[in-house]
Amino acid sequence: MSTREKEYGFLRSNALSLVFGGLFLATLGGQALSGQADVNAQQTANGLEPVSLLDYVTSSSFGVDVMENWQSEYLQFFLFIFATVWVVQRGSSESKKPGEEGTETDEEQRVGRYATKDSPAWARAGGWRTALFSRSLGLLMGALFLLTWAASSVAGWAAFNTEQLAERQDPVSWVGYLGEADFWNRSFQNWQSEMLAVGSMAIFAVFLRQRGSPESKPVGVAHDVTGQTG
Repeated sequence: MSTREKEYGFLRSNALSLVFGGLFLATLGGQALSGQADVNAQQTANGLEPVSLLDYVTSSSFGVDVMENWQSEYLQFFLFIFATVWVVQRGSSESKKPGEEGTETDEEQRVGRYATKDSPAWARAGGWRTALFSRSLGLLMGALFLLTWAASSVAGWAAFNTEQLAERQDPVSWVGYLGEADFWNRSFQNWQSEMLAVGSMAIFAVFLRQRGSPESKPVGVAHDVTGQTG
């Protein structure tokens, strides 16, 4: 760590994660308040009692909306992390250079006997620990996707059965719900938007720039330069 980095306090050193953590809480709160208002407008129109904020945020309706968005985001990162190991986009800052596909050598990745004194302990350890640590980011994103997918399916199942009962139809089992068009319609609505966003970012980064951002190439770099960030 450089002297300049040591001089930075906790807030400045972690500003990116703190800012997005704050934005996440603010937007989640906004979703809760606006969702409650929407539900209560419908309740009033139907001559029913309004629901409290606590009742709304613990409802299956709110739960399925939140979980569907979370699982699609984790799916996006999971696929992007693993895909960019093996596939490239010439000219994109989001891609490795053509010809560099693959997991790279131990020397390039600084693992095992090529690790430095500053390397994480599991990068130096070798064996199963290094193998696991070498894939830990993608595995975590995959696990989070599966967990949030399962949570969204349970919440969606509860919401679906609430509608079934309101329409005097028989509820379905969780396994039965996984075969319902409602479940897959909800899933594909979220997944397709994530695939569009990732693909758009990869190709737009070839031709467009954002000065000072590590997600963009330097402004003056040629369009066909790949894997370089500003």
